[in-house]
Amino acid sequence: MSDRTDEMNNDSDHEHFREVLERSLDNPMNRRNVIRGGVGLAALGSLPMMGVAQADDGGDRPRGSRLGFEAVDKSLTDEVLLPEGYSFTVLHATGDRLTPAIPEYSNTGAETDDWSQRVGDHHDGMDIFYINRFGRFTDHETDQAVLVVNHESSADAHFFHPNGQTSNGVSGKKFTQFGDWDLGTRPEMEALKEINHHGVSIVELARVRNGKDDAHERDERRSFLLGKRRAPAGWAYKINSVYNRRVTGQSLMRIGGPAKHLADIRQFMVTQFDPTGATSRGTLNNCGHGKTPWGTYLACEENWAFYFNMPAGSKPVDAKTVASRARYGVARAPLSATATAGISQGWHTVTAADPADQSRFDRWNIAATGATAADDYRNEPNTFGYVVEIDPLRNTTPVKRVALGRFAHEAAVFGIPKPGRPLAVYMGCDSRNEYIYKFVSQARWNPADEGRGIAVGDKYLNEGALYVAKFNDDGTGQWIELTIENPLIAGYATYAFANQADVLVNARHAATAVGATRMDRPEWGAVNPRNGEVYFTLTNNSSALRNVDTADGANPRAYRDADGRGGSGNPNGHIIRFREEGRDDARATSFQWDVFLFGSEADAALNINLSGLTDQNDFSSPDGLWFSKTTGICWIQTDDGAYTDVSNCMLLAAIPGRVGDGQEITVSNSLNGVIGTQTTFIGAALGEARLRRFLVAPKGSEVTGLTESADGKALFVNIQHPGENTPALGRGTGFSFESEWPGNAGYGVVGRPRSATIVITRDDGGVIGL
Repeated sequence: MSDRTDEMNNDSDHEHFREVLERSLDNPMNRRNVIRGGVGLAALGSLPMMGVAQADDGGDRPRGSRLGFEAVDKSLTDEVLLPEGYSFTVLHATGDRLTPAIPEYSNTGAETDDWSQRVGDHHDGMDIFYINRFGRFTDHETDQAVLVVNHESSADAHFFHPNGQTSNGVSGKKFTQFGDWDLGTRPEMEALKEINHHGVSIVELARVRNGKDDAHERDERRSFLLGKRRAPAGWAYKINSVYNRRVTGQSLMRIGGPAKHLADIRQFMVTQFDPTGATSRGTLNNCGHGKTPWGTYLACEENWAFYFNMPAGSKPVDAKTVASRARYGVARAPLSATATAGISQGWHTVTAADPADQSRFDRWNIAATGATAADDYRNEPNTFGYVVEIDPLRNTTPVKRVALGRFAHEAAVFGIPKPGRPLAVYMGCDSRNEYIYKFVSQARWNPADEGRGIAVGDKYLNEGALYVAKFNDDGTGQWIELTIENPLIAGYATYAFANQADVLVNARHAATAVGATRMDRPEWGAVNPRNGEVYFTLTNNSSALRNVDTADGANPRAYRDADGRGGSGNPNGHIIRFREEGRDDARATSFQWDVFLFGSEADAALNINLSGLTDQNDFSSPDGLWFSKTTGICWIQTDDGAYTDVSNCMLLAAIPGRVGDGQEITVSNSLNGVIGTQTTFIGAALGEARLRRFLVAPKGSEVTGLTESADGKALFVNIQHPGENTPALGRGTGFSFESEWPGNAGYGVVGRPRSATIVITRDDGGVIGL
């Protein structure tokens, strides 16, 4: 997601997989020796295209063995490109209104409302929720549904204002770092717009059919949204729906967690706003998402750590708070009791016109200004970093599910629910050298709970066990429970845990304490609906954190980007997958793993392009990940800086196999004059028939967030931050746009770029992808 995930706050020195490997290379009992076949360095060049025998997939693949579209070429144009026979429409974009009571979006920054009734910015994870005739959630297609969309970052908030963000009365550039002319105060309305465009947008969908020409379609669609008449073929959202609402950076939240530890958890949340710690305000940087079996939405808080400030000279906070903040990157420049934030939007500098509103802005100042935590906002960072449960169909108070741990949540995906068995939720922590987690519910799944709303979340998401993953050298792995009962946690020297609540609130520290595997930036997870196997994107890593000496089986490459854009380490990323032992048991504490795909440029060296990618399917920095229940296709979305000299970010379709369908290989690494080899396990080669580029996005954007209609005939895809690299020309002098999408595609006012949700359909009305 945002480049701020490049921050690395894990400086632990526990052993790397290479040390484990070196101890065990001579172990004759390696369970994969039976398929090893001696695939060494000399064979790497032919491995992907050598006709590797593919194991019987046991019905794991989607229907059909080939993708049903021609690959889209790489592109640097400012448009959305799709295969022949496919079309898209824009469903909604940043700033679109949810009610006719406010004006249409001007796309000039002239809005004077506080953005709480407009679609947010940086569209990200999303899902569709069908409504049955009783007004309850159903997984089956009906004529009524809502779409829920996350909004991630304010990195491009300068587009919300006429001449960019303003500080000390001067405007004209991004307000991302203190220093220079940014030392002053922010205007109240600018800050309110920026706070409120975060969070989640909920809109009612309507599927409409008419089939007019393009010009007529636009007129009819506008009339339909205003409630006047029937709209053309396709999908639209209703402007005046009882379901439309926003969850923002100011919305009231309830703090939920295990009953036994809830009082201790709420002690971490005590602020001037709520001295009991039972509630908090707002959700920020909502990136990946989850959808519960009972029909609620999980919004995941990712880069929440960068909005807080502790002004220089503030009263020191205690050493334990400093250690906690350091591990999460809060007020981290420098890391000290009186640190000043290196990145901020300056919301804490606002003086509200109405003194009753001042706490909206004071909460971003996390200095210890009062006698106790109940007198200030020193604990405000503790109220972020969670999975937030939202009921799309009922306007209830969202709940922060502390039992699922606090970190930079990227997604929260459920294993396949089995009646009478516990549920598993898989989560990634989106920063380099961070971990993959699993939560297992204490309650057993009862299908009768479908559609019963957020109260069911209290049943399944408050009580359970939180685990972190360790990937072993032999292709196996373990889930290690994060509990205060573990001596490694209870005796951890870097951070002194007080109780189990402390373990959950400071889960990153706990995961480091037990020796979890540091991964190459874990982002989205997805579960293959055909076999329950779990996939995670590992977007990239840098040479400072992933070099020849620290490469391991699950993160095996260390190399330099050939053209220098992506730096070195693992600049192109990969996708790992694993199968739980006891395939249907969420409580499994061991698993088998391999690497599904390695990102690479097509012309990269053989020891880098391990998956044999070609010009039709090469990619870099996998990020979003999603499986279609209709077709079984694995959709891969990219957020890349290493390959954007050749192509904008993209969406690819893959027909997956299963864990163990490939073989063990040896990778040759060379970086900064250091040479070494690394053993890993790679899935069977897919080739162009089973892996193809489906979409290329406009300039400066990433492709992120995807869902589909229940019949598989409409694909909803988010285009995030087009024109991200647009510079402000100077103080108050406007912009030189990198992108003008979607205005240049006929949606809204041409000019400033906007994030948007698009709906992709086949021109012949068929199922997407096959």
